[in-house]
Amino acid sequence: MSTLLDISKIDMVFPTPKGDFTALKNVDLQIAKGEFISLIGHSGCGKSTVLNIVAGLYQATTGGVLLNGKEVREPGPERAVVFQNHSLLPWLTAYQNVELAVQQVFKNKMTKTERHDWIEHNLKLVHMDHAMHKRPDEISGGMKQRVGIARALAMQPEVLLMDEPFGALDALTRAHMQDSLMEIQAELNNTVIMITHDVDEAVLLSDRIVMMTNGPAATIGEILEIDLERPRNRVSLAQDAQYNQYRSSVLSFLYEKQRKVEVMASSSKSESAEKNNKETLKQA
Repeated sequence: MSTLLDISKIDMVFPTPKGDFTALKNVDLQIAKGEFISLIGHSGCGKSTVLNIVAGLYQATTGGVLLNGKEVREPGPERAVVFQNHSLLPWLTAYQNVELAVQQVFKNKMTKTERHDWIEHNLKLVHMDHAMHKRPDEISGGMKQRVGIARALAMQPEVLLMDEPFGALDALTRAHMQDSLMEIQAELNNTVIMITHDVDEAVLLSDRIVMMTNGPAATIGEILEIDLERPRNRVSLAQDAQYNQYRSSVLSFLYEKQRKVEVMASSSKSESAEKNNKETLKQA
């Protein structure tokens, strides 16, 4: 498949009072249209930084991002973001929150009637048409997140960027949201990049899981292709040997391989400190 999104050898360096901090080093990833990619790794490994660069919120220090061959330099409606916090305006109804995005993108491209139908269509996609006239304080956390997803989808983005969208939800609501997301992606063939800390979520939803090394200078450690038939059923997959092998591979990377790296780095720091102490004593 041809590449839709090319994340090309990006480094990200942030200036700090103590000097430059290298958050990302040589992150290189090509993503095809319709792929579902999960980014997973320990806290501080630069997952959100990668997402923010793709969204156009950050500019990479070196390297860059191409979408359909065009360089990404600022935010745009072709890249919609869904955050862990739904970010709905509390004084507006679900319908009006989605309407804001539709007005921004399609004000001069759709008639008023077309915009109305499009808003309702996207709320139906996330099963929120029954509550479209309720405000955020009148609906549950899972329902708020559904509205946030509807708002993002209503922009007709080429890439949907999701930063732990279900992280604040209870387990049952999270499972329902995952199932809904799989249904939506199957219907729309969206390209999705999602950050998650949940290994089961990553294996269930993804075509590829991109495992990040620990920071600083975090990079892609391994990429795991998930060759499981779609549609996927979480109950039947729980007993599937291949599913459990994928799950084991991700856990092994996160809690064995990265732990060894931490231990080695800690040992190296201790040796360096001991060497410095010896030098200091000699000079004394």
